[in-house]
Amino acid sequence: MKLFLLFVFLLLSHTGAWSSVFVLPEDPNESLIGLLPEAPFYTNANDEDTLLDVARRYDIGQNEILLANPGIDRWMPGTTASILIPSSRVLPDTPRKGLTLNLPEYRLYYFSSDNKTVVTHPVSIGRQDWNTPLGQTKLVTKKANPTWTPPESIKKEHAEKGEILPDVVPAGPDNPLGLFALRLGIPGYLIHGTNKPYGVGMRVSHGCVRMYPEDIEKLFPEVKVGMPVNIVNQPVKVGWLDKKIYIEVHPQLEGEEFPYEVLYEKTMVLIKKTFFKHNYQQELVVEAQALRNALEQKNGLPVAITQPVLVQTDPVDELF
Repeated sequence: MKLFLLFVFLLLSHTGAWSSVFVLPEDPNESLIGLLPEAPFYTNANDEDTLLDVARRYDIGQNEILLANPGIDRWMPGTTASILIPSSRVLPDTPRKGLTLNLPEYRLYYFSSDNKTVVTHPVSIGRQDWNTPLGQTKLVTKKANPTWTPPESIKKEHAEKGEILPDVVPAGPDNPLGLFALRLGIPGYLIHGTNKPYGVGMRVSHGCVRMYPEDIEKLFPEVKVGMPVNIVNQPVKVGWLDKKIYIEVHPQLEGEEFPYEVLYEKTMVLIKKTFFKHNYQQELVVEAQALRNALEQKNGLPVAITQPVLVQTDPVDELF
């Protein structure tokens, strides 16, 4: 309940606008942030809205809002449909320091230096033939009003479509980098804004990480050169809050899909790790149907998959 109230306070504070700032749990072993999944948040579209307009208003990416609302038309959602806004998240399994990018989630996390809050925003990542690289790196430079020097590979790709790119694209609103750019220690890769915001939350870039213009503008002054950056591929995240295990499952990246059986085995390893880490293996049991539903739906929404043991049994043996 404390988690819920803290998030609502941030949501309604000062401007009354939707906030992407979440209070981190006081217990470093707890990893669910935002509204409790058992109390989801819904909204409605305005007359002229597409589902993508609603997504941007609530700082949600395109894939994310489509997965959460499979029965709602992307272009004409109407004003009566209840649109689910993902508002709780399991934190990625990385150090809570600097920046984390979880590629299957199409989302960036920025952990404050005092380790009290985390800011999260949707991002676009590299398409299948221009993968965003995985690994640990750092921010090496920050640049406001960047120019863009297209590499020869991208100039060639555009030329094959009859589009001739200049050697240097000047700074300004038409620059594909937007108005702010953060250069990573991996040569050639940036986190930056975009002049095509409705592509945020998709796999559409040449490997760089794109953000909504308003998000990169807020993030830019907060991050520091030298800050660590973890880029991970975690389609399944397993978290813990108030003696419950939660699971959040996203579709695997195209070309990297696992068969269900492999995905299940990998997930069970994560669940076992969480059980034994918190030493509750004798008091909780996994709800098999809830786990299966999460792995099959892959809708990116956290769901509780455990319940207290009601009879004298050995839940660990039964589960594993």
